[in-house]
Formats: sequence, C-alpha cells, structure tokens
Amino acid sequence: MSDLFIPVIQGTTRPKRNSIDAARYLTELGQTLEGVDTQLVDPKDFDLPLDGNNDEVKDSRYTELTAQADAFFMVIPEYNHSFPGTLKRMLDSELKNYRHKPAAMAGVSAGPWGGTRGIESLVPVLREMGMVASSVDALFPFITKAFDEEGNPTDDATRQRVEKAYTELIWLARSLQWGRENL
Repeated sequence: MSDLFIPVIQGTTRPKRNSIDAARYLTELGQTLEGVDTQLVDPKDFDLPLDGNNDEVKDSRYTELTAQADAFFMVIPEYNHSFPGTLKRMLDSELKNYRHKPAAMAGVSAGPWGGTRGIESLVPVLREMGMVASSVDALFPFITKAFDEEGNPTDDATRQRVEKAYTELIWLARSLQWGRENL
C-alpha cells in the first residue's frame, strides 16, 4: 500500500499568525505516522491573487499539490466566528482536485473555543465541494499559550487529540482512495 499524501493547509497569511505553530506541529506529527507523507502548505508560498477557478487565476504548483493529495488537514484560525478568506480562496481555486477527498480540521483561536465556530462555518463549504469532512477535529484553544518557544505543545493531551484526528482522517483517506480507484 502506498503512502497517503496529506498536505497540512495553513489557513491564513495574517501577520503574527500563531496558527502556524499548530500547522507545523500537525505536519511534524504526521511525518511520524506510518504510511503518511505530509507537507506544510503555506498560502504565502503561492500566487493566488484573484478569486475563482479559472486557469488564469491558478497557481500550477498548488494545482499539482492538490491533485496528488489523498486527504487534507486544514488549519482554521477563527476570525469573527468563521474561517479566513485566504483559506476560501485556496479552496475555490481547485474544485475538481478536492472531490471525493477527506479533510480533517484543526481549529485555532485565542480564546477557549479552539476555533470550533470556524470549523462549523467551513463544513458546508467542504460538502459543496464534494469533500468529506472528518467528524474528529483537533482544537487549539488559547493558541498564544499552546506551544513553547521550540514549537512543542504545552498541553500533554495535544498529541493524543491530534493522533485521534489523524487516525480518522487516514481511515477516510484509504476508504475514499479505494472508491476513487475502483468505482
């Protein structure tokens, strides 16, 4: 069985974004899982200046990455009870490459809710795109205190929560991969 390619999509380009710590952690932990290959996808590294799904507003590197992906782990900083426009822009650019692929979500917030409202607002978008939203989320409340200077979680339960989310995502990815290849 080949490795699953699961990009970790950082959902914002905002200056001083603390959510990048969660994205790095998800990527690093994913690399330790058997049968998984991850890559941090930072929107700052792509040229997606305009809205839409037309070829002239795509970044071919992002198109290729999403085409190769078996699943996605999305880092969703909560902005005003929703998800960032940067993430929406990335999703809108590659509609056909997301179809029948699963997404796990990591909510991030400065407060106690851990980005749950951002996740809740993203789920209908994912469904419209033909994606399967995992029922297991990884939440990072109080993000400014969630990681130390070396990028390690300050809460011992963080690893367990993230591994649980990855376990569900991997199951969904294998199931949908079989479906895409055989149905």
